[in-house]
Amino acid sequence: MIPEGKIHALTMRKRLLLLTVALALCAVMAFGGIASAQETTPHLNVIHASGSGSVMGTPDRVQISFAVRTENADVKTSQTENAARMNQVITALGAAGIPKDSMKTTGYTIYPKPQDSTSPLASKMQTYEVTNTLQVTLTDVSQSGTVIDIAVSSGINQISSIEFMLSDAQSQLLRSQALKKAVAKARADADTVAGALAVNITGTSDLVISRGYMPVVHNYATLALGAREVAPTPVQPDDITVTAEVEITYTYG
Repeated sequence: MIPEGKIHALTMRKRLLLLTVALALCAVMAFGGIASAQETTPHLNVIHASGSGSVMGTPDRVQISFAVRTENADVKTSQTENAARMNQVITALGAAGIPKDSMKTTGYTIYPKPQDSTSPLASKMQTYEVTNTLQVTLTDVSQSGTVIDIAVSSGINQISSIEFMLSDAQSQLLRSQALKKAVAKARADADTVAGALAVNITGTSDLVISRGYMPVVHNYATLALGAREVAPTPVQPDDITVTAEVEITYTYG
């Protein structure tokens, strides 16, 4: 039979052994966690730079909004006259080579207008103004003046806007050029900073490209009613500036 004192001593030794093993395991796990954290720590030797580039291009698309506006005391008469004149315009533009899918109606309104009169019956008198708006898209900007003249001579009596734009192909070409300029500017700034720090650029770790800016040039004009016979209309679009921006993170060593 083992004395009670020896049993107590053995129990204490077992407890100390288990405690020592537990502490050792905790130390190993803690060291492993520190090593893992060090391995996943992101590279701190970086230079953040941004750049923007701009390129000017000539519009190769134009959208012209024409309108026929008629007015009569009888709404049906105003509508009939308006339809006849708009059909005449569409026929004339088609004869000039404008495809049907390049013309579309973008607005049609009927507006009752009280007569401007001091007569006691003025509140009961009114006319009806009918406006039909046609949008024409041209792929040849140089045709703008000719198309305007044809439309006006055929019955158009209002031009609400002329919008000069870039086709998808042209806008992508100019954007590519603008992006190259933006990247070159960002790299130049990064090289300047790296030179001041006496370090070398070793690569890139991140890059963000912004959408940039591709505007539409708007010109507005309104023709008075009955202004049919005019001199040939010169239309000269402004250049469009396409911009692009980038943000680049460079690594250095």
